[in-house]
Amino acid sequence: MTFVIGIAGGSGSGKTTLARLIMERIGPEHIAFLPHDAYYRDFSHLPPEERARVNYDHPDSLETELLIQHIQALKAGQAIERPIYDYTTHSRKKETIRVEPRPIILVEGILVLVEPKLRALFDLKLYVDTDPDIRFIRRLTRDTRERGRTVEMVVEQYLNTVRPMHLEFVEPSKRYADLIIPEGGLNTVALDVILARIRDRLAQGENQA
Repeated sequence: MTFVIGIAGGSGSGKTTLARLIMERIGPEHIAFLPHDAYYRDFSHLPPEERARVNYDHPDSLETELLIQHIQALKAGQAIERPIYDYTTHSRKKETIRVEPRPIILVEGILVLVEPKLRALFDLKLYVDTDPDIRFIRRLTRDTRERGRTVEMVVEQYLNTVRPMHLEFVEPSKRYADLIIPEGGLNTVALDVILARIRDRLAQGENQA
C-alpha cells in the first residue's frame, strides 16, 4: 500500500516548503523523503572550474536511475542509503542517509515529472507553480546564504542554465501533474486537499494490515 508522491516545479517555487509541511502534518514517521537533488552525479573527478560549469538544471546531471532503484527498493520493504550532495564543492559526500521503508514516499525536485520511468512510479503528481520573479528572488536568497554563491554567480547561472532549462524541461512537465498548485505550501486550500488524500491512503493501509 505504499503511496508515492512526486512534487515538481521550478527552482524556488516552494516545492521544499510544501514537502516540509506535508511531513510536519502527516508525521515524519510515515514518510520516506527523497529529494531529487541529493542524486546529482558525483563530479569530484573534475577540476573545480569544470564542476562549476556543469549544467545542473539538465536531466543528465542527475542519477535518476539510482533514485528509481531506491523508490523500488523502499516499495519492496528494503531500506536504502540516500546520497548527500555538497553544493559548495559540487560533489557527493562519502556519508549517506539511511532511509527506512514508509507507507508514504515523497519525492521532490524540479525535474521529477520529466523522466517517464520516474513519473510512472508516482501515485500522485504535483506541480508547484510560482511566478518567475518570485522564484528568482528565493533562489538568489537561498544560494547566497546557504550555498556559498555570490550574486554574480547566481545571476549568471540563472541566465545561462536555470531559465533555459526551466523553459525546455520543467515548465512543459506541468502537463503531467494531477494537481497544479499556485504558491506551493502557501496555498492552504491545496495543502488541505493533499493532506486529506494522504490520510485516506494511510487509513486504507491500516484497514488492510
